[in-house]
Amino acid sequence: MNIQSSDPNVPRKEKAVVFWSGGKDSAMALYKAQKSANLEIVGLVTTVISGKGKTSVHEIAEGALDRQAKLTGLPLRKMFVEANPANPDYELELLHVYRELVEEGISTVIYGDIFLEDIRTYREELLRKAGLKSLFPLWQINTTQYMEGFIHSGFKAIICCVNSALLGRTYLNRELVPSFLNDLPPNVDPAGENGEFHTFCYDGPIFKSAVPFTIGGTYTSIAELKLGEQTVINQVEHIEVL
Repeated sequence: MNIQSSDPNVPRKEKAVVFWSGGKDSAMALYKAQKSANLEIVGLVTTVISGKGKTSVHEIAEGALDRQAKLTGLPLRKMFVEANPANPDYELELLHVYRELVEEGISTVIYGDIFLEDIRTYREELLRKAGLKSLFPLWQINTTQYMEGFIHSGFKAIICCVNSALLGRTYLNRELVPSFLNDLPPNVDPAGENGEFHTFCYDGPIFKSAVPFTIGGTYTSIAELKLGEQTVINQVEHIEVL
């Protein structure tokens, strides 16, 4: 139980949640946020595709997400959306979740974005509408140093999907270790921040023990990424994380 001081001179911790993808960046964002003396992390929030039982983008199965959350010791809130939802529909559901957080006394939402300005601005504008603050613990970090630090900190992750235009299926299910980073083409960001690849994090200092999971088959999907008025369509190769 977290008992806060009743001394009025001692600042109260702000309640915060982490938007959780199941991958390395949300895991590291949680890790860094937990070190803050001013924050009390009270939960995780993830986006699940209705009727599919998987997260958006990473397409990690709900069961694997549930096991991740259980081993962090934090409750997991799921926001259900249609596959490739229209922006107004997505924003309506997101603002609903944000307002629920406010009603529960939560003031800060944490994201694992690193350097995509458009996405950060978009998130901040929606958070302000709901009366919430944002925190980006990884913002503008050097991605090479970040990935080295991720591995050095004891985190373990596998590659669960790749952008077909930049990486092939041979990269799927590879462990996030120095040899993987060394094998990346020069036009691929070491952290995959431009959507080159995504990960499933299954061990590390935020977990009580390693997260059990199984690997299924590979498949291809089409992903639409909306950046303002622009829509980017990518072919994505996946491996099932169950």
